[in-house]
Amino acid sequence: MRSSPLILAALVLAASLPPQTAHAAMPAFPGKAGKLGVSACPETPLTAGGIPRTREYLGAVVKCLDKSWSAYFARTRARFERPSVRYAEEGTVCGVALADVDAFYCHPSRTLVFPLTGRWIDGRTDLYPFKVAAHEYAHHLQTLTGVRRAYEARHRAEPAARTELRRRFELQADCLAGVFMGSVRGSLARTGDDWQALDEAIRATGDTGERRSHGGGASRVRWFGRGLATTSPAACDTWSAPPPKSPDAPAAKVS
Repeated sequence: MRSSPLILAALVLAASLPPQTAHAAMPAFPGKAGKLGVSACPETPLTAGGIPRTREYLGAVVKCLDKSWSAYFARTRARFERPSVRYAEEGTVCGVALADVDAFYCHPSRTLVFPLTGRWIDGRTDLYPFKVAAHEYAHHLQTLTGVRRAYEARHRAEPAARTELRRRFELQADCLAGVFMGSVRGSLARTGDDWQALDEAIRATGDTGERRSHGGGASRVRWFGRGLATTSPAACDTWSAPPPKSPDAPAAKVS
């Protein structure tokens, strides 16, 4: 992939800065590129006539994501590549057992993997499946911009910081999902109660107990909301963010 000068500069800086300041060099979503353009992405039915239309629903969301983010990349002068999409109902994909996960991004093949069944999408009437699709697509954006490469380099180099780095990586994806959903919000026939229900669904997916991988519920909601309100990818700089003030997060860590 041919990177823009801005992305190359970010990667060089990430490699040269000491660990305590290198976070700031990793986002690679330049402020000068502005906000994600406002566009329309009306939801299609998840079920019609009693028949699941999961694939059609997700396909429509991905088409909107492709359109919005390709336009943003054009402004950054960076090369854009659409992700592949794979739909599955059972078995193992990219070394991951579908029974153990919701949707996910397989970065070696740059593929969005969408199980067509499961609690993340079966029988749902809320915006959660829409948000999950946008979150996994954000991981593709992190791969295209070099954020993933910089993150993996630090992950190898700093074993003690791996859990925190993983949370920052995932929270950035939450924020970028919010950016996209904020940009198409006007076309979604949803009420304030629907958006509140989405916040509650996101909060429920936060880290609990010993599981520390995606961030606490309050942090996930906060970063998603930041993207939703600003529609600016540059606002999703989880790498240089100060420690959160939410009670569910440990001091001096992003949760």
